[in-house]
Amino acid sequence: MHLDVCDLRDFYYRTNLGRVAQRAIRAQVCDLWPEAKGQTVAGFGFAVPLLRPFLAESRRVIGMMPGQQGVMPWPAGQDNVSVLCEETAWPVEDGLVDKLVMLHGLETSENPAAVLEEAARVLGPGGRALFIVPNRSGLWARRDRTPFGFGRPYSPGQLEAQLAHHGFEVQASRAALFSPPSDRRFWLRAAKMLEGTGRRMAGAYAGGVLITEATKRLYRPTGRTVQEARPRPLRVLDGLPAPGRDPVLPRKI
Repeated sequence: MHLDVCDLRDFYYRTNLGRVAQRAIRAQVCDLWPEAKGQTVAGFGFAVPLLRPFLAESRRVIGMMPGQQGVMPWPAGQDNVSVLCEETAWPVEDGLVDKLVMLHGLETSENPAAVLEEAARVLGPGGRALFIVPNRSGLWARRDRTPFGFGRPYSPGQLEAQLAHHGFEVQASRAALFSPPSDRRFWLRAAKMLEGTGRRMAGAYAGGVLITEATKRLYRPTGRTVQEARPRPLRVLDGLPAPGRDPVLPRKI
């Protein structure tokens, strides 16, 4: 079930709770990826709130939004870098992307396997991807007043198993949104403190979202090496003298 792009925009940019969620997740993204100088950074789903730190130094930023969700121009006041696409056919060349961020793109898709295949296709050698999904055991997945209450939540093991099945190797796992999904003033003010405490003490199981960094696995040939057999030489000419040698004449008796 895809959310509408207008609902996502209103949550992240026009509500206090959405701004808190945006800051908390983006802080984790920037901690994992402090820079992307000269690199191509892409987002899929509604990842544009997390891509702003990469606009200044990266070679290119692309915000891909699936057709079932809809698209909006982004960033505001600058040249547009967002594009509407099919969730199973991204308008990106093979191996072009150095860093990929997926937010509200995997858990809401009707064909997550195809989405992961596209993610693996566009990542280049050494490329990295961040998959951000609702935590099955977190509070945010249980409240449909936020975008994390829709779609298919994951446990850490489920997400890692699905990524491994599609050729990804997990490098790091984190969580975010340790504060409750409440727009009350007390919880909004305490959100920053709770994020720091949660990362140090609670671990992934208490966070509202899971953040998993993965790389595309490069397969090496396996199995026994088969050496091509060399043809055996013909023996029909063994009785003849070698070239360049004088023939041996029979001795007279």
